[in-house]
Amino acid sequence: MTLNPALDVTYTVDALVPHATHRVTAVRERAGGKGLNVAAVLHALGEPVLATGLLGGATGAAVAARTTVPHSFTTIGGETRRTVTVVDRADATGLWEPGPAVTPDEWGAFQEHYAALVKDAEVVVLSGSLPRGLPADAYATLVGLARRYTCRSVLDSSGDALRIGAAAGPDVVKPNAAELHDIQTPLRAVVETHGPRGLIARTPEGSWRATPPEVVTGNPTGAGDACAAALARGLRHGTPWPELLADAVALAGAAVAAPVAGEIDINHYRATRERVHVQPHG
Repeated sequence: MTLNPALDVTYTVDALVPHATHRVTAVRERAGGKGLNVAAVLHALGEPVLATGLLGGATGAAVAARTTVPHSFTTIGGETRRTVTVVDRADATGLWEPGPAVTPDEWGAFQEHYAALVKDAEVVVLSGSLPRGLPADAYATLVGLARRYTCRSVLDSSGDALRIGAAAGPDVVKPNAAELHDIQTPLRAVVETHGPRGLIARTPEGSWRATPPEVVTGNPTGAGDACAAALARGLRHGTPWPELLADAVALAGAAVAAPVAGEIDINHYRATRERVHVQPHG
């Protein structure tokens, strides 16, 4: 689920130099936003998935037209945002536009639509920022609705949306180390991401650290979303935590190795999956 989706525009340049003019060697446009990236990875892995969220205006229509997974969005009056990522040989730089303003009536309509969807879902991934107009407890409300219909939930956000949403008790919370510091509520399971150094998981079944076999260079924009996709897939299939975490690290690396967020380099994934190092932590 993506409440603040975007039309992702990726520019490729030889080297990004501040305050300079650049010749762009390639331009790609795709449906984006964290939840749509998660859905795209799950779809590529053969999982049954449905993308939902809020879309509006001409940019929203472009996102819907470019969405490659089954979807069921709610239409709003505001204009969906764009995100621009500039990728060079070393890294990526992102420019994120603000999202649209959502009215109380639009938020109410989406909650009704979402409730109808989670009745038939096994896992929901709640990803990304909140657009303007939504209350800070929006994710907390959606976590509660999922629990009402026995649908498990993965929360991946930041700021107040993450802090308040985590207090509602999602099955898994996926913060980075800095975001975790701001969460005071005890969590069911937390997967703390550390970028290229892997992740640490603390769960009722135990705690583990998972590290990749080598550092991957490329576009890290969708790495966290690929990790969230692995968590959702693992919850759905009841995968033991050590195996699930190895999958999450390998998929995150495969996303970095792919040129565009929401894609994975399947060959990289297969080559590294069994070489991820998982060990008890703490």
